[in-house]
Amino acid sequence: MPVFSVQTVHVESYKLNVTSQNLLVSSVFSLNVTAENPNKVALSYEPSRFHVLSQGLVVGLIRIPQFHQPPLSKNVSVQTRVLFERVNVSEIMSGSSRKEEDGSSSKGAFDIRILGDVRAQVRVFHMTLPMIKVALDCDLSVSESKFSVSNELHSIRWSHNQMISVPLNSKTVSKKCSLAILISATTNAAADDPLFFFGDSFFDPGNNNYINTSTLDRADFSPYGRTFFHRPTGRFSDGRLISDFIAQHAKHPLIPPYLDPSRNFDDIHNYHGVNFASAGAGALPLTFQGLVIDLKTQLKYYKREVAELSRKKGSAEAARISSTAVYLFSICTNDYISPFLLNSSVLATYPHSEYVEMVIGNLSTVVRAIYRRGGRKFMFLNLGELGCAPGLRILKPEREGGGCLEEASDLAKLHNKALNKLLSNMGQKLHGFKYFLYDFKTSLAQRITRPYKHGFREGKKACCGIGRFNGIFSCGGKRPVKDFNLCENPSEFVFWDSYHLTEKAYKQMADQMWSIPPTEPNSLRRLFTCY
Repeated sequence: MPVFSVQTVHVESYKLNVTSQNLLVSSVFSLNVTAENPNKVALSYEPSRFHVLSQGLVVGLIRIPQFHQPPLSKNVSVQTRVLFERVNVSEIMSGSSRKEEDGSSSKGAFDIRILGDVRAQVRVFHMTLPMIKVALDCDLSVSESKFSVSNELHSIRWSHNQMISVPLNSKTVSKKCSLAILISATTNAAADDPLFFFGDSFFDPGNNNYINTSTLDRADFSPYGRTFFHRPTGRFSDGRLISDFIAQHAKHPLIPPYLDPSRNFDDIHNYHGVNFASAGAGALPLTFQGLVIDLKTQLKYYKREVAELSRKKGSAEAARISSTAVYLFSICTNDYISPFLLNSSVLATYPHSEYVEMVIGNLSTVVRAIYRRGGRKFMFLNLGELGCAPGLRILKPEREGGGCLEEASDLAKLHNKALNKLLSNMGQKLHGFKYFLYDFKTSLAQRITRPYKHGFREGKKACCGIGRFNGIFSCGGKRPVKDFNLCENPSEFVFWDSYHLTEKAYKQMADQMWSIPPTEPNSLRRLFTCY
């Protein structure tokens, strides 16, 4: 097996945040590692990342560049980087304890785990053999009583560019590492950050195909799916959704619906995530109750998924997945449009501000529950001008000009303001909480009002439906109203049906999200990078 030895540690940057109770450390280290290859074949390693875990949560990231080891080589120098962001050192130290060899329990030791995969190519003469994937699982137990860093910390504080050397020996660190070598004929590596989708029809890839619901909440019939899949999949569009395009940008395959019985759990080493979203779902359990998978139930499914991951991959790996995953939410639209569609009196029972508080409160409960289980990276869509969807425009009398239904749009404005406040507070109060908030409202409004500027011909009328603006929800002829019109070219339309967008519109929005550089504070790509 190849041998790797750390030679020097260089502190590139650091930041200390000291409160009355905690010491938070953010730092970047560069490590000079020498690699020895005792084999008679050459090894070429791809760039890779290892995760550093403490108490089940990811606290750091080790980045290893691409490098090559000639056969029977020694002292190949490799420069690696280790990144830590706002690590609560006080919490780690205070929670440290382990059993000594005599069976007694003592304070003064903390455990660190390093997990990750690295892919290598074996080269014999001019032949390249199949890819080897090396899965590293390393447990380190560091004893405080035998390891002092006070002098080093003093040096770091006053001269952060100083080259320092921290001695680590068998008395300081006890370690147990395992290497699993897997042979693979493919060179496609799984992305590092799994995706968990929650929400409604903007994200649902077909979960509602597997529940007992009405055709109003299903899209498993033609002409849905005609553009990309050339068959209905359960997606409420002519093709792919925002969730599909985000997965593509993040180097994942299409993320499957949680309820799909054909979902493959056997290839557990290439886990990409799962989609819990359900068309028609809301944050409130009463929203289309009994016909959809509400947000609270989606959370229950998520907990089951993590339990299954823990059973198949081990608790530490399940914790790593939970901590590194990105959690994406498109939810609450149905909480606000359902009262108009069902002629409900709920908006007359509660003041609008109070109703919005209930919706936001339910969303907050779910996000905090995921955070408590290790989730740290979240993405949210705010709400568009709901009253401008073709299905709500037709609720406004034609004599009033066919404009947007203002009451529905006003609710969306109140919601977006409350969502901004909620996420800002969470970002300040929840340690390590990161989020990206996409301005779906502005993006959709621009395409409705100026369709030609964005490559569309029609911004108000749906491609599929009937009546004014094709706003009657009849697309496919399987719903209460059977008649429907269907446009020839969905890419000319912003709206596919009464409430949902075309694949082209969804792709433009996903591309716009991904185009924001990770150096920006509100960036989706920032959640997939270490900044």
